[in-house]
Amino acid sequence: MINTDQKFKGQTVIVTGSSSGIGRACAVYFGQLGANVVVNYSANKDAAQEVLEEIKSGGGTGIIVKADVSREEEVQAMFSQTISTYGRLDILVSNAGLQQDSSFLEMTLQQWQKVIDVNLTGQFLCTREAARQFVAQQKAAEQQEESDHSELAIGKIILMSSVHDIIPWAGHVNYAASKGGIMMLMKSISQELAPHKIRVNSVSPGAIKTTINKEVWSDPEKYKDLLHLIPYKRIGTPQDVAKAVAWLASDDSDYVNGETLYIDGGMTLYPEFADNG
Repeated sequence: MINTDQKFKGQTVIVTGSSSGIGRACAVYFGQLGANVVVNYSANKDAAQEVLEEIKSGGGTGIIVKADVSREEEVQAMFSQTISTYGRLDILVSNAGLQQDSSFLEMTLQQWQKVIDVNLTGQFLCTREAARQFVAQQKAAEQQEESDHSELAIGKIILMSSVHDIIPWAGHVNYAASKGGIMMLMKSISQELAPHKIRVNSVSPGAIKTTINKEVWSDPEKYKDLLHLIPYKRIGTPQDVAKAVAWLASDDSDYVNGETLYIDGGMTLYPEFADNG
């Protein structure tokens, strides 16, 4: 069912890494809520086009933009294309990320660097560009005496993290390190940008039903084992995350800044201790 609440009508949102998974769900949901959606992809143009078609079929609008978020010039080009198309930016969902798993003893520098470049440096580049755009828009509005002097945020940034920003994950140290870095990146820039009326928060999903972990949730035995880690006894969906992201991007959460929202069914509650350990 299409959501008829157009709370983001007239607003423009960039969702990085939105050709699949959680990013796709976020892009589609923002489209349903009336936003102009920039669907970012790094390689699979056909998948990005499918997301855009889904947005349009739901009555939304958007464009697709190819950009590797770990490359500064491509990030800047993505933002330039967004502004040239829609004239402004209101929300960034910095979602793009990947895994390249290996035991620590066997992990190569290339595996380490690739994950850090995309997951952490990519978030730095995108959030910095968004913040610069928000400040420039506000200055232009004030110079033209078009600012409404509202107490609400002039821009919203949501970083996509993971429960592994606090849960260690052997065999995935590059991924866990990148997500731990995202937590402190988010907190530090939220502190610095708050005086500019820019809100920065993050979302940390737990086990979510996406293609990246299909091997687990599609196998009955592995799925049963997974549920031992989730007190709520179900795996999450990309839509669970998209709804949380939209709330953090809305005026309903205007006094929320520098926070991490865990969408994990209780995975971070140390379920191993539910029976006294």
